[in-house]
Amino acid sequence: MTAPNGHAGSSSQPHVNRADNALASQHLDSGACLTADRVRQIIEDLEVPFDSSVIEWRVTNTAKDKRRGQAIPYADQRAYTDRLNGLMTPGGWTRKYTVHTSPNFQRSKDQTTVAKVFVTCELTIFGLGSHSATGEEWADDENAGTSAEAQAFKRASCCFGLGRYLYYFDGVWVDLDDRKRPKKAPQLPLWATPDGWRKGLRPQSESASETKTTFDSSSSQQPSSIGSAVSRNSGLVPQIEAMAQPLGRALYRGVLKAVARVWEPKEINDATVEQRVLEHMQAAERGLQRLQSALERVGTEPLARILSSLKVVSLDRVDSIETLKLIVLALEALPPRS
Repeated sequence: MTAPNGHAGSSSQPHVNRADNALASQHLDSGACLTADRVRQIIEDLEVPFDSSVIEWRVTNTAKDKRRGQAIPYADQRAYTDRLNGLMTPGGWTRKYTVHTSPNFQRSKDQTTVAKVFVTCELTIFGLGSHSATGEEWADDENAGTSAEAQAFKRASCCFGLGRYLYYFDGVWVDLDDRKRPKKAPQLPLWATPDGWRKGLRPQSESASETKTTFDSSSSQQPSSIGSAVSRNSGLVPQIEAMAQPLGRALYRGVLKAVARVWEPKEINDATVEQRVLEHMQAAERGLQRLQSALERVGTEPLARILSSLKVVSLDRVDSIETLKLIVLALEALPPRS
């Protein structure tokens, strides 16, 4: 039987809070019948944090001695589907996946060239609209498709506000066991719980000292860079600025303008927007890598014709991911040069 938010091995019912139950019967109507107030209520309920019982912690960084690690919270994709089913019923939303692979990516940890699996998820919530996002994983991972699918689905859900609060965490340093897992799960701040969120608590409402106290562990050997909940500055600005060189001026500025409507990353005042900008820039970088692979396969001669059909003077003038995608797909559709 399915446990809370889809965890197997328990006789508990899926975790759906009282507000979810109350709204479920209201959203049985077709999407066209949703009023503006009801849409607003749905969005507010989608944004509520998951129950702490379904939150897990992933170690993303370890200290040199491997005894300490930086962990971030996450929820299994079944938590996302349970929330959507609870609010909208299973008939109130749908998703569609598109899978493709791309070769010749150099993996930084071992400098090997490995193909990648890319999965795009288009999530539609009737009455609210559709959003799509892409997940990726190295093709030599036996669970590559599953991992990329889950990543794409959760990213698409975030566009509706579901699970977005998890982007407000930088990480927390914890003691690790011999399998590099947290010995003890960190305590979530009140704003990251359903009750705290519904009482109006938000990441910005906690002072830096309060957040640090919440996430600090009892060990005195904690590294100096303590993870905390993100408020105004998520720490992603340097990562975004570092994308300027690989993307080129036009594409870099184009993504900033399209996603965040700013000229400089430091002008972004929302951590979620920073995360979205970085993800778009990383997607653009992958697109440029695919472009290079396609040019190596078919040669540069067809490029001028493709650019002309799109009314683009040169690759240096490409300022949107959409245009870059059209160029890449056109090149990849060509036969290899003889």
